[in-house]
Amino acid sequence: MAIGRVPGSDGDETGSDGVFAEINITPLTDIFLVLLIIFMVTSSVIVNQASGNGAKAGLKVNLPKGGAADVTPQASDLSVAVLADGRLLVSGDVVNLEELKTAFANAKAKNPDTLVIVQADEGVAHGKVVEVMELAKSSGLAQLAIGVREGPK
Repeated sequence: MAIGRVPGSDGDETGSDGVFAEINITPLTDIFLVLLIIFMVTSSVIVNQASGNGAKAGLKVNLPKGGAADVTPQASDLSVAVLADGRLLVSGDVVNLEELKTAFANAKAKNPDTLVIVQADEGVAHGKVVEVMELAKSSGLAQLAIGVREGPK
């Protein structure tokens, strides 16, 4: 920030002296561009790391807004996505109800405390989500969570 006399004032007249402040925004712009690059790089790294875990990232599901996302996917968790057209995805693969039941049984055999995260599109009927959750409960997986995106606070 530069402080000095108002341009054009010679300083001889009383009351004509003024102070002006000038903000140089070039360093501020540089900082914002560096932060933008950092956020772009870290977000792609986070997405790639999440793809290696049990819960797949990058699914095209328009999640409804919720209060807070307090469930973090672990490697042993099973993520089930219900798309707007009613298709079911388990770990990125399209499955039918029988294959979903088999996936639940395999997850129960590996770890009885497996958390099932249901990520349903906003346009999916409530009955379809309940059907998936009931199928998980009937397979013996009692820990269920609904995936949402963080809403406004």
